[in-house]
Amino acid sequence: MKRPIIFISNDDGYRAKGFNRLVECAAKFGDVIALAPDQTQSGKAHAITMYDPLYLTLRRDEPHIKVYSCNGTPVDCVKMAYDWLLPELGLTPALNLSGINHGSNAAINVLYSGTMGAAIEASFYGAPSIGLSLDDHDHDADFDATIAFAEKLIPAMLGVTSVEPLCLNVNVPVARPEEIKGHRICRQTRGFWKEEFFCRQDPRGRDYFWLTGGFCNHEPEAEDTDEWALKNNYIAVVPIKVDLTDYNRMDWLK
Repeated sequence: MKRPIIFISNDDGYRAKGFNRLVECAAKFGDVIALAPDQTQSGKAHAITMYDPLYLTLRRDEPHIKVYSCNGTPVDCVKMAYDWLLPELGLTPALNLSGINHGSNAAINVLYSGTMGAAIEASFYGAPSIGLSLDDHDHDADFDATIAFAEKLIPAMLGVTSVEPLCLNVNVPVARPEEIKGHRICRQTRGFWKEEFFCRQDPRGRDYFWLTGGFCNHEPEAEDTDEWALKNNYIAVVPIKVDLTDYNRMDWLK
């Protein structure tokens, strides 16, 4: 039987451990076409490149796996894949994956994340899309629990159809597979990042700044949120929609 086509991207770059673990996992269920940034593109959200040329490079060519890189953003990678590479290859994906991200994309992070930017963009092209993230920034993080869940989620999502774009934001806590309590269908936590800028001076006396900060959870006790799920060793699954219209305020605005 013909194997389904699975498209994969990320924002940590094609060399990242999480990305390569996901490629190997997905290849068990279909033929993988992957296109990821050639460098780390974390925090790029839905950015696109408009004033610089993009270069496409084949990095890996094996049975059931082709990995390409691009010098653009995660969304550039998705657009290049769907609007040039996949048509050139005569392929139509049945499923899109993005990740596995090194670090959580729960709560407001979904707006900043290049991983989720790629997942959301890919969902516009028709096939369901999943962004996968592990709540661990270590370059050598343990992805076993994420892979164990992906091995259940990928076959379940293959063949799913939807009239509207279908995108899931999946975040996995730092734990061994046997320590995971299960998964929960959640909503996005209400909260924001409180940024801090540290000012330093370079050898020429010019000020420069480092950005840091912490996440402020506005509802830490709410048990139906993705942040609560992660804190309590559950995998958080949040369905994502693109419509940012504030319907509750439309009548007031009129």
